[in-house]
Parts: sequence; C-alpha cells; structure tokens
Amino acid sequence: MSDFDDDYDFDSLPTTRPAGPAAPEAVRVAADPARRRGANDADLHGILQQVFGYNAFRGEQHDIIQTVTAGDDAMVLMPTGGGKSLCYQVPAIARHRAGLGVTLVISPLIALMHDQVGALEELGVHAAYLNSSLSGEDAQRIEREMMSGRLVMLYAAPERVTNPRFMAMLTALDERGLLSLVAIDEAHCVSQWGHDFREDYLQLAQLHERFPNVPRVALTATADDHTRADMRERLALIGAREFISSFDRPNIRYAIVEKDDAKKQLLRFLNDEHEGDAGIVYCQSRKKVEETAAWLTSEGISALPYHAGLDADVRRRHQDRFLREDGLVMCATIAFGMGIDKPDVRFVAHLDLPKNIEGYYQETGRAGRDGEPADAWMAYGLADVVNQRRMIDESPAGEEFKKLQRGKLDALLTLAESHDCRRVRLLSYFGEMSSACGNCDNCLNPPATWDATEAARMALSTVYRFRQHSGLSFGAGHLIDVLRGKVTDKTTQHGHGTLSTFGIGAKWSEQQWRGVIRQLLSLGHLRSEGEYTTLVLTDSARAVLKGEVTITLREQRETTRGSGRTRRTSGSGSGKSPAAAALQADMDADAKARLAALKAWRSEVAREHNLPAYIVFNDATLAQMALTAPSTLDELAGISGVGAKKLEAYGREILRVLEA
Repeated sequence: MSDFDDDYDFDSLPTTRPAGPAAPEAVRVAADPARRRGANDADLHGILQQVFGYNAFRGEQHDIIQTVTAGDDAMVLMPTGGGKSLCYQVPAIARHRAGLGVTLVISPLIALMHDQVGALEELGVHAAYLNSSLSGEDAQRIEREMMSGRLVMLYAAPERVTNPRFMAMLTALDERGLLSLVAIDEAHCVSQWGHDFREDYLQLAQLHERFPNVPRVALTATADDHTRADMRERLALIGAREFISSFDRPNIRYAIVEKDDAKKQLLRFLNDEHEGDAGIVYCQSRKKVEETAAWLTSEGISALPYHAGLDADVRRRHQDRFLREDGLVMCATIAFGMGIDKPDVRFVAHLDLPKNIEGYYQETGRAGRDGEPADAWMAYGLADVVNQRRMIDESPAGEEFKKLQRGKLDALLTLAESHDCRRVRLLSYFGEMSSACGNCDNCLNPPATWDATEAARMALSTVYRFRQHSGLSFGAGHLIDVLRGKVTDKTTQHGHGTLSTFGIGAKWSEQQWRGVIRQLLSLGHLRSEGEYTTLVLTDSARAVLKGEVTITLREQRETTRGSGRTRRTSGSGSGKSPAAAALQADMDADAKARLAALKAWRSEVAREHNLPAYIVFNDATLAQMALTAPSTLDELAGISGVGAKKLEAYGREILRVLEA
C-alpha cells in the first residue's frame, strides 16, 4: 500500500556494510546467550522514573518488561493507550545499558516512527528510524550509528527489515553481540484472519531463524483466538509467554444509531457533543471521505481528507496538521490511524459499518488515549449489512476464510443490534467477562424493544413467494414495498400485487421493516447475492417460518441531544483516570492562568522542535504543574511525566513560566 514505507532507494545506499568502531571485548562476551539473560539486573523502576518520569508501572507492564529484559520472548495484547510502547522501550534501555546493543523496532508506518523517535530523543534516549523520508546521506549516518551499537532503538518497516542488504547488516550486528532485542509492533498484521493483514509481515519469521538468541516481543491491541494462533505460528513464537491485558477502555462511551440521513446525524453529534474537538470520521470509500470533509468544512468544522489515493505529500501534510493542531477532524478510510499517537482525540465516528469487531475496536481505540472521556459513535443501516455481505461473498478468498469473515461480521452486527450493554458484548468477543458499564448508549438510555417474530415470518414468507411466483429474487426495497402494500412499477410488472403477503405488513413503518431485514441478515436467516444484492432464504429460515425462533428488535431512536458531556463518567466502576481527575479538578483562577501559560509555552517549544505538543508534555502533566505550582526543580521532578532529561532541558523555563 502506498501509505507504508515502500520506497527505499536501496541502490543509493552504500553496498558495503559500514564497519563502525570495533565492539569492545566486554560487549563481545555479552553476546553469549547466558550473559544476555543476565541483562535483567538493570533497575527497571529507575528507568521508568528517571527517563519517563513515572513512579509505577501499570497493569502487567512490569511482568512483561521483566520477561523481555531477561531475554525471553513475549506476546503482548494490550489495548490502545495501555502503554504498549513502554513494554519494549524500557527493556531496550536496560539491555543497552548492559552492553547488549541496539533494539530493532518493526513498525508499519512512517508517521509512528517519526513521533516515537522524536519523543525518545526528547527523553534523552538515542533513537532513530530508517525509512524513505531520509536522504541517502542521512540513512548512511544512521546505519553507522546502528552498526556501532550507539543507538538504543532503531525503527524500521518490515519491508526494509527483510531486505537482503539490511538483513546482512543485522547479521553482522548480531555476530558482534550488538543486536539486543526485536520488537514487532502491530503484530496482528501477520495474520490472514485479522483485520489488517500485511504480506510483508510474513517474512519476519526469518528473524528467529537467523538470530535464535535474540529475544523478540510481538505487540498488538487486538487479536482474537485465530489471530493469536497465527501470530504464534507465523512469527515462530510458539514458546513465547503470552500477556493479555483487559480490553476495556472505560473512558470511551459507545453509541450506535440507525442511519437516517447520516451526514445530518453526524453534524448534530459533533455540534452537540464535540464542538472544537479533535476527532476522526471513518468512511468506507475515498469518494465519501472527500465529500464528507468538504461538507463538514462548509458547515464550519475544520476537516481534512485522508485516503491512500491522495498524493503522498498531501497525506503527510494532513497527518502532520492533525497531530500538531488542535480541533481538526480527519475524514479518512482505514488507511489512516494505525500508529496514530495523538492522545487528545475526543471522538471516533463511523459513517459506514467496519468489517469486524477487531477493526471497530482498533479504530475506536484511537479516541481518548489520554484517559479522558471520549466517544465512539457509529451510524449504520441495511445497506451497510448488504454491502459487507456482498464483499465477503464476492471475494476470491477460500470458503473457509469467507466463513470466518461472515462470523466476524455477524458478531459486529449483533453488537450493533443489541439492546443490552455494548461494552459487555464487546469485551465478551475477546473472551473477557464484565458487567453493565453505565457508559454506553444502551446503559444510559435503555432502548425499548418489540417482538418482531411475526414481522420476520412475513418477510421470509414473501421472499419465498417471490421465488415461487416468478423464479426470481428481489432486493430489500422491493420486499418492503410489497409487505407495506405499496403499488410501484415493479410490483405491477411482476404481478406481486396478487401475492397473499401484499400489504400484510402495512402497520409497520419502512424504518421498522429495514430493521427486521437487517436483523434477519445479521442472524443468517437471509443472505444477499448477485450484482443487485437480492435476498434469498437460508436453511435456518425454516425455523423462523415455523415459529421456533423469537426475533426481538430494539426500537430505533436518535441519541438524545445534549446527553453527552454533562453525563460522562469513566465507566465500569473504575473511577476517573488520574488524567481526568487532574484536568477536571476545581482549579482556581490562578491555577487556570498557570495552565494557560504552560500550554502557550509548550506550543512554542513544540514549534521550535517540530514536534506535536503532547510529546513535549501531555495535558495531564501540565495540569498537575498548574495545580501544584512547584517552585523548585526537586518539586517539579516529583510530577508524573517529568523525567531527568526533560527536567534538565525545560525545568528552569517551566519554573519561570509558573512564577510569572
């Protein structure tokens, strides 16, 4: 794909391996596997506090970091915003300090490499990336840094890593005891069962074959059982220790509405809930992305388009603006998002149905990475269901793969149609038990339901009669016209006005009938086929027609205006996150003035360093500074997020801003 690092100009780089300075004797000895396992003597908490400015690990971070630092392989499943990066960054620093050399971080996107390297350099950790944005001269300089072992971390895309020339350099590095660790980010991309399959990831198993003594950690935010099994097999991680964190993102509120003029619904959602906020609007097609961005702009909302068909410079410019500016809305296909580290994305909206729950979870997880309240909002309708079914049926994939994809789509449709807690449904898909969250649309405004069994039988019976009457099948629109007794050219042409079911369902609205048909499709009692997406019965329809199956539907309604911000909680009974508690504290006028001054100062620094503002300091750290008003460097050092390098670089300036 053109969004990935696929243009390297390898021929412009040196054809001989840069020798770099000779490895010291102590480093050569450390190349022995037994010595590598001794590298976990580093003070991991000290690194966390001194480098990153945090006092304690979260969740399973400590166990993961201990495992990887000790030289063992690991598979890590941790939700977006859960702190995956620390799980390889802390071991990379610890092992580098132990003389074990460079950590190779395999990442699929240039933008993620740029931001993470910038953030690490701000922390005083020597890191670099190799990708197509570099000149040949810069690439050679970084390769020399890598070969010398001076780099702590090197970021590269899978295409580059598996290139024969780069692999030869890694081999030389390993022979000198200077290849410390391999971290494979977004590891679900290796699985054909997953939602983001990347063929280049399939070649990464050779890292284990070539460097069996180098530990590897594979990380992802989403992977069901099939995907996890694929990751183990395809990345040769059979013996790796597996860590699965909770998939819950309690600060995200989930809401799903039935489409009824989706653009107006989106505009109402943005104006009522997220005026001036940064967010992402996902659309299925490039055309729809551009139309939506233009329309939002015309409505006074700052919006940009992003899709793989745009020029690479335009994509890069739009992504940089989104990361660095406040309040921008990015309208995008799923080409945008993987690796987006922006913490203050306040909403993710879907104008089209994703392909599966993994995709939905991954995309919605880009909201609220800072722990603050955020929204995952989606509008979907009957056409979405039909289109997704058709894409699966018409794909060239094998029948086993299609069957699995249909099952994944069914799970997402069940989530969309549910009238109980969205979060319980979502977490149960990943095998996690939970209780009602109190922070989704169904919990906040429980929907009314109605028994649609009779209506379902009428619909299936009419589909059967279409085939019996004329040997043809028809689409959902015509089916609804017949059920409601609407005389059209098509009903007249095919004589369907004479069917016994003509007009039998007139008491139900067109919207209700669309819900019935959508549910029958999601449950597999109907399927769509052919170019015109006509409807046909499946084997399971028989049980519904016999009255052996009950169909219960939610009564569709729009989300209540203004129901969002004033009612937000962090959900799941966990209490507010530390970030939320700090930012929502009752600041007095002086604290608010200090916070405004700190944000202005941060913006200046970010511009000078060409970095997103949150990489300098995040909002929660600034809020804590504003609230506590430290007056000495020691007091400032006690604030979460202030590491030693940042204290040295910015400490006196911050104190000056606070004093002023």
